[in-house]
Amino acid sequence: MTSGALWALGRGTGITALVFLTISQALGIATRSGRRVAALPRFAVADVHRFAALAGTGLVALHLTLLFFDPYAQLRLVDFVVPFLAAYRPVWLGLGTLACDVLVVVAVSSLLRHRLGLRAFRAIHWVAYALWPVALVHALGAGTDSQRVWFLALAGGCAVVVAGALMWRLRADFVEYADTRTEARR
Repeated sequence: MTSGALWALGRGTGITALVFLTISQALGIATRSGRRVAALPRFAVADVHRFAALAGTGLVALHLTLLFFDPYAQLRLVDFVVPFLAAYRPVWLGLGTLACDVLVVVAVSSLLRHRLGLRAFRAIHWVAYALWPVALVHALGAGTDSQRVWFLALAGGCAVVVAGALMWRLRADFVEYADTRTEARR
C-alpha cells in the first residue's frame, strides 16, 4: 500500500470514528434518559449506543494502525500511550493520544462492567464527557482536512448533536433527575 493510500485511509477512519463516537455520545445520554428515541425502544437505543461505541473504537484502532505505518506521520509506539511526544504536530497528536487513552479506559470498563459494579462503571463512564471534545479538537488541529468546508460542516454537525444532547441532559425535566425533583417538592 502506498504512503498516500495509508494517509487517506488513516484520515478517513479518523473522521468516521468521530461520527461514530458522536452517535455513541448522544445515544449514551439518551439511554440515561429512559425515553424512546425516534420510535426506538430503550433497549434498542442502548444497543445502537454500544454498537456505535464499538465501531468507533475499532475505527480509532484502525486509524492508529494505518498512520503508524505511514512514513509521513512518523508515529512511534510511545506516541500511542504518552501524549505530546510526537514529532508531527505534537500538541494536536497529543490530544489524540489523550483521547485514545481515555477511550481505552472507558472501553475496558465497559467490558468489565459486571465485575466493576454499576457505581464504578458509571463513575468511569463519566470520563467519556471529556473524551469527545478532546477527540474533536484533535481532529480540528491534526487533520489535514480541517480547513475544508465539508469537514468543518461535519465537525460542526457533530458538535451540534453532542451539544443538543448535553443541553437535554442538563434540563430539569431530564428523566434521570425525576427522583430528585420529587424529593424537592416534598
